[in-house]
Amino acid sequence: MKKINLAATLLLFVGSVSYAQSPKKPMAQLINDEFKFAASQYQVLAKNIPAGKTPQSFDKGKSINYDIKWWCSGFYSGSLWYIYEQTKNEQVKNEAEAALKVLEPNQTFTGNHDLGFMMYCSFGNGYRITKNPAYKEIIQRSAQSLSTRFRPKIQVIQSWDKNKYWECPVIIDNMMNLEMLNWASDNGGNPKYKEIAITHANTTIKNHFRPDFSSYHVVDYNPQTGDVLKKATWQGAANCSAWSRGQGWALYGYTMMYRFTKDQNYLKQAKGIANYILNHPNLPADKIPYWDFDAPLIPYAKRDASAGAIIASALLELGQYTDGKEKADFKSAAETMIYSLASDTYRAKAGENGGFLLMHSTGAFPLNSEIDVPLVYADYYYLEALARYKKWYL
Repeated sequence: MKKINLAATLLLFVGSVSYAQSPKKPMAQLINDEFKFAASQYQVLAKNIPAGKTPQSFDKGKSINYDIKWWCSGFYSGSLWYIYEQTKNEQVKNEAEAALKVLEPNQTFTGNHDLGFMMYCSFGNGYRITKNPAYKEIIQRSAQSLSTRFRPKIQVIQSWDKNKYWECPVIIDNMMNLEMLNWASDNGGNPKYKEIAITHANTTIKNHFRPDFSSYHVVDYNPQTGDVLKKATWQGAANCSAWSRGQGWALYGYTMMYRFTKDQNYLKQAKGIANYILNHPNLPADKIPYWDFDAPLIPYAKRDASAGAIIASALLELGQYTDGKEKADFKSAAETMIYSLASDTYRAKAGENGGFLLMHSTGAFPLNSEIDVPLVYADYYYLEALARYKKWYL
């Protein structure tokens, strides 16, 4: 009987990807080049979007677009605003404004917790750049809609509605939606929005994290008593594993909460999460994580470029609140991630990839959904990381 080379067999099974990095160009030049590329590439993407839909991915030669109530609906317009801000391309601005118009009905949507992703990444960037008062009003109405999902008995914002799997589920992703609540209160809105954000963040610190600062994906609560029913996962490798994008959401979320509150507990939490990620033995040399830090088949497991982009962007902000070796380490790690994502390994060639910028993201591996494909939010946080680096480090 022939001997089987297990490593080779696994490589064939999961698909081979080379993760070698290309020679580095100066960061200022890279950032400029990437935004020019994005302006051109998103013209390709724009042609693949049916009226009233928002782009999500591209797989097997087909563009994938979803209804505006999908949680990712705000990332396309948000990316366009980042591209316009850097390039001043009027065609990009026109497309960004048109994309916002499509999203306007979401301002009164209360069906899930993702109004921050949907309406702040989009209208928030639009207002930041244009100061259009209509955009600010939409953000405020969106914050009011999101606040309806706060559950006082549990001291959290409920993520998903009750279903056969969960009573009152709260996912770590929800930390990202607190940015809109903070901003709304700080910019003339009801002070209760920020109070809700702080309360949710505090409950999440208490219940979502392990002693090593890794996060569970889902915590399910008893809606009457507030007791924790279970700690589990939906998109991670196991209930006890560290789903990579979830660690990114946690890092970004607590860094952002420190920005709005200057609460040292949030800064401590963000640093702890950052050190967990950066010191993890399963973090590859190019610092783009596998889809889960405990994924089966490492080192042949699929990567998640979206997790890399989110973590890079968060580290760049966290570096603003630290100094000395800590600041240098966070900046250096983010640089490595950006150079990796900009390389031929992860960044698409012009006109390819359905118009998306990045390849090799993983949406929900256990659900066999969006595996090794471009994802709209990977592009968004990649562009944000580039813009942040330019603003804070050049």
